[in-house]
Amino acid sequence: MLLPPMGLFGAVVILLLCTTAASAAVLQNGDFESPPSNIKLNSTAPILLSKNNTIPGWSFNGTVYYVTGGPNISLPGKGHGILLGQNGVIRQTIKATSWYADYILTFTIAPMGDNCSASTAVNVSILQPWQATCSVFLVGRRKTESWETHACYLGTWLGDDKPVVLEIRSEPAKSDPNVTCGPILDTLILKRIGTPRYYANNMLSNGGFETGPAFVSNSSSGVILEQIYNPSDHFPNSPLQEWNPTGIVNYIDAKHFYVPEGNAAIELISDFARIEMKRVLREGPTYHLAFVAGDANNSCIGEFILAGYAGSKTQNFTFHSHGNGSAHNFSMNFKADPDFISNFYPVTSVGFISYKGSQAKDGTSCGPMIDNVVMLDSSRGLKARLQTGIMFSSLALLAVLLNNVK
Repeated sequence: MLLPPMGLFGAVVILLLCTTAASAAVLQNGDFESPPSNIKLNSTAPILLSKNNTIPGWSFNGTVYYVTGGPNISLPGKGHGILLGQNGVIRQTIKATSWYADYILTFTIAPMGDNCSASTAVNVSILQPWQATCSVFLVGRRKTESWETHACYLGTWLGDDKPVVLEIRSEPAKSDPNVTCGPILDTLILKRIGTPRYYANNMLSNGGFETGPAFVSNSSSGVILEQIYNPSDHFPNSPLQEWNPTGIVNYIDAKHFYVPEGNAAIELISDFARIEMKRVLREGPTYHLAFVAGDANNSCIGEFILAGYAGSKTQNFTFHSHGNGSAHNFSMNFKADPDFISNFYPVTSVGFISYKGSQAKDGTSCGPMIDNVVMLDSSRGLKARLQTGIMFSSLALLAVLLNNVK
């Protein structure tokens, strides 16, 4: 089949091919259930690894233990994990085959015991050929489980078959000299996500928070989002596509929480927790921002104070939660008020901040749930939305036609 000369159509073809790439990088032995060689699993005591041991899929340096879930070690599914001593590090070389895709790592982290919580921190890095770093510290907000699930953004990989090195090392804690203290890792899941998608009825991509990290199947606590902080980056990347989290922000799923629409939503846990994105908006028109807020059905009872903001306008929304799952529709109008000028484009911040959260019955910190965020340019009206809908329908038809080309 012959395609027209390169132009708008050609650019669209390349974009569609890039976003529909099927293959992705695979993480081996991410749950550590394939044990190291030359060891006997006849007790729950940590086993110190040496040069005579190898972990399927992983290499390691420093003080590293293979541990089993039990009375002193809480892990998802009561399985196995890796304990990183103060100088412990594990690495895996991954082959990325999907062209120009973003990668997100989900994993659980736990302390060795109650006396080791000060040492529970890890540094997640991509060493080659691109650089990405994410530091994760145990929040300790849950009372029923000592382990938590976190997610890190690992950057955009070009997918040219070059090896990518994932490294996870323990963060040193001078306050704890115990060499057996340190973070325990378990259930690592690597997820590939494509380029952001826009639809006719929403100027925001990922307004429903559907594109984010993978959920751990046997965890009911959600995923705590981590941001890679770079002061010079006006469009920071995070595990939640397009959105920038600050404070304790929990990514929740419909299987274990109340989610008004789709499969995922976010919960702002800590006071002043924030979720935000940057958008290039025209000055002059009036924009309409609508969203759903409530509680996630996690016994979080109390009064929530949530603020929505866009540019220089901030509007507070107050509602009471009974902790059994609720949703309220809110909206606000605003005009674009650029925070800064980037490459001659006016960029406006749009987001939400929690001023007041609460606690669940078990003492777990909790806060307002947000979902289905929609922004529209009121001045463009229905005609523009219909034109956009026709364009996206044409792109969808083109994707189908390309899929049928052998």
